[in-house]
Amino acid sequence: MDSQFWKRKTVLLTGHTGFKGSWLSLWLQKLGTNLIGYSKSIPTKPSLFESANVENGMTSIMGDVCNYSQLENTMKEFKPEIVIHMAAQSILPESYKIPVETYATNVMGTVNLLESVRKVGGVRAILNVTSDKCYQNTKSSGSYKEDDPMGGYDPYSSSKGCAELVTASFRNSFFNPSEYSNHGVALASARAGNVIGGGDWTSFRLIPDFMRSILEGETFQIRHPDAVRPWQFILDPLNGYLLLIEKLWHHEPNFSEGWNFGPSEVEGKPVKWLIETLSKLWNKEIKSETNTTNFHEENFLSLDSTKAQKKLGWSPKIELEKALKWTSDWYKQYEQKTDLRKFTEQQIDDYLSLT
Repeated sequence: MDSQFWKRKTVLLTGHTGFKGSWLSLWLQKLGTNLIGYSKSIPTKPSLFESANVENGMTSIMGDVCNYSQLENTMKEFKPEIVIHMAAQSILPESYKIPVETYATNVMGTVNLLESVRKVGGVRAILNVTSDKCYQNTKSSGSYKEDDPMGGYDPYSSSKGCAELVTASFRNSFFNPSEYSNHGVALASARAGNVIGGGDWTSFRLIPDFMRSILEGETFQIRHPDAVRPWQFILDPLNGYLLLIEKLWHHEPNFSEGWNFGPSEVEGKPVKWLIETLSKLWNKEIKSETNTTNFHEENFLSLDSTKAQKKLGWSPKIELEKALKWTSDWYKQYEQKTDLRKFTEQQIDDYLSLT
C-alpha cells in the first residue's frame, strides 16, 4: 500500500459507524484522507465508533442508503473521488426476522449508491464490500473462487449475492471497462471471510458473544461448535481493500471485477477451537451452553484468494492465533478503560510494520 496515494483524497465511506467501518475510518484518517462517513446509525452499544472516538477527524453524516435523495445530495456536496460501500444489514439471524429491511438495505442500498455515482459524476473508483456468503453454497470442502456462481440460502446471504449481481450489472451497463475513457469509473467488489478484531459488539457473532460472557458474566451461547469459517484479523482484508482501490485508480478497468480476501486454508478452524483458544488467553471460567439455532447456517465456508495474491500482491499477515491475541488484548484494554483510540491506532501501526 502506498500511503502517499491517500493523502488529501476525498473518500466517501458508507457504514462508517460499524465494526469494519470504524477500523477503516481510523486507518483512512491516519493516511490523511478527507473522509466523509455516511451511516444510518451507530449499530451497537457499546461501539468501537464511540469508544475510540472515531468521529474526531472526519465528517460523519447520519443517513440511510435507502434514502436516494439524501445520498445523491451528499455526493453533490462533498464530491468524493473514491467511494467505499460498507453499509449493510450484516447479521444473518436478523435477516430471518427482518427480510424486507435486509433486502432493502443490501440490494436497493447498493442500487442507490451506484446510481448516485452515475448521476452525480466525479467518482473515479468504487469498491462495494459484500461477503463470502454471496456464493451459492454447494461445497462441503474446497474454497470458493471469484467466478463461482452467486447464491445464498438465507435472506442475508441471498441479499449479498444480489448485491454482487447489481454491481456486475452496473459495471456492464454503465461503467463498462471497455468504455472507461467515456465514463472514467472503475468498479470492483470485495468478498471477505469472518473478520475478527477488537471493538466488535455485534449480536450473534462469536467473538462479541464470548467477550460479553467474559466482561459481563453472561452465559455464552454456542450455536454451531463444529462450523468452520475463514477467520481473519480485521486489518488483513482492509489492507486488501486499500490495495485494490489503488489499483483501480492507477490501472482503471484492469481490476474492475470481484475479489476474494480470505485467510490461508490452514486458518479455517471450527468454532470450538476458537473458544478453547480464547479461554486460554483469558484464563477465566465462562458460563456456556450449546444452543443450536433453528435457522439455516452453512457448516463450511472457505475463500480462494489466489487472484488477490497474484494480481494485487496481497496476502494475510496475521495468523489466527496472533489475531485472537490482538483481539483479546483490545478487549482487555476496554476492560481497563484505557484510551481505545490510541490503542486501536497502535494496532494499525503494529500491523503496518509487518507489511
